[in-house]
Amino acid sequence: MSEESRVLFETQPASLETAPAPLEGRPPREFSLFWRTFILLAALLLGCIIAWLQTFRALEFEPRALQSAQQLASLVNLTRAALVHSDSIARVSLVKTLADEEGVRIAPREPTDTYRLYNTDSLSRRVSERLSARLGPDTLVAREVNSTPGLWIGFTIEEDPYWLLTDPSRIGLVAGTTWLIWLATAAILSLAGAALIAGLINRPLKKLSFAASRLKEGDFQASHLSEAVATSEIREVNIGFNRMAQRLSKIEQDRALMLAGISHDLRTPLSRLRLETEMSVADLQAREHMAADIEQVNAIIDKFLDYARPDHLTPERINLNQVVDSAVYALGNDPSIRVLTNIPPDTLVMGDAVELQRVFANLLENAQRYGKNVKTDIATVEIAAKAKDDAILIKLRDHGSGVSPEMLEQLTQPFFRGDVSRSSATGTGLGLAIVERAIARMGGRFALANSSTGGLAAHIKLPRAVN
Repeated sequence: MSEESRVLFETQPASLETAPAPLEGRPPREFSLFWRTFILLAALLLGCIIAWLQTFRALEFEPRALQSAQQLASLVNLTRAALVHSDSIARVSLVKTLADEEGVRIAPREPTDTYRLYNTDSLSRRVSERLSARLGPDTLVAREVNSTPGLWIGFTIEEDPYWLLTDPSRIGLVAGTTWLIWLATAAILSLAGAALIAGLINRPLKKLSFAASRLKEGDFQASHLSEAVATSEIREVNIGFNRMAQRLSKIEQDRALMLAGISHDLRTPLSRLRLETEMSVADLQAREHMAADIEQVNAIIDKFLDYARPDHLTPERINLNQVVDSAVYALGNDPSIRVLTNIPPDTLVMGDAVELQRVFANLLENAQRYGKNVKTDIATVEIAAKAKDDAILIKLRDHGSGVSPEMLEQLTQPFFRGDVSRSSATGTGLGLAIVERAIARMGGRFALANSSTGGLAAHIKLPRAVN
């Protein structure tokens, strides 16, 4: 093609990458079935552990408060009785023994003493209430006296007020590193169990997913699933899938056999008809019409064969410029179509050269039939391409009347015909369906959209060949 024909035209990134032809749409981020199952099981098990811990602590709270209050009340009562019934010399020795052996200190309570009540949490308040009920309403329980921290209990001996100081650790719920170790162990075992259960659930589904992907690629042998699994439900699914794969394989073989016979069984009598027409029909106009009908039947057979081609092929490096130039060259000097291209030199894609040329031939044929300008009766087709990340984005558009938005998705359906403005010519209704199948076989994506400046635009996304 001449350099003059490679002109710029409307091919903004938005028209190539976004709605109504979302070729660049990325699939939403989703968790796999394994991680969804694992997270749900882990959350359930950890929630059960936390609920069990809170239940245990709640059941422990009241007995712990009662036990602590009883021990402290007994300590105060025993200390009071010992001091009351001992003489002055023995009393000094008793106070010293209590301080050294039991960690209990006795001190007189002065009116000037300052103290802070022992009410830091619900347990300490509950213990204070129990002590007051046991020792009398004038009992004081403090956590600090004259800036000295500790567990201080105020009581009286023969109308004389005293303080008893003891270790605050006598009151408290079960705590320490032992609880943390057991909780961590339970959490680890729960997470390991959740991972094991999620793996057991996900494993057959993962095998089924792999087999389905191989079946989609036409590899019927690799899509076989084990029918000897222990789980009855999975066994039934595997048996059903294998039977389906076998039937699809048989259908594929029958289709290949049928296609092999179509070419010979139909083209041979058509060739005889063409020869008999040329030799037997004297009327020139009638002979030309009959020859045109035979060529149309040949073209319809070609369309059916193109649509029914096998789904798998081996991609290779293709020069997009050469493929487009070949497809345009095949149009000859037809005055009813004009093609303008804007493709960077040496644009390489991964695919099949014959399939890709067939794609552009169908698109150009479709534009030539339905994309003519209503004023000039000439189909002006513009082809552009650009590289983005690991893909090549291609846009082919005409300047016809376009189609209604509700018909865009149906245009690629086999045998679908659009409105009258785009279906006045004869055809099979397979052209765009063939294009979509061929692009999918090459690992690409195909979409149609009405151009913002008029006409229909075909968007193609193909894997980019690495240099």
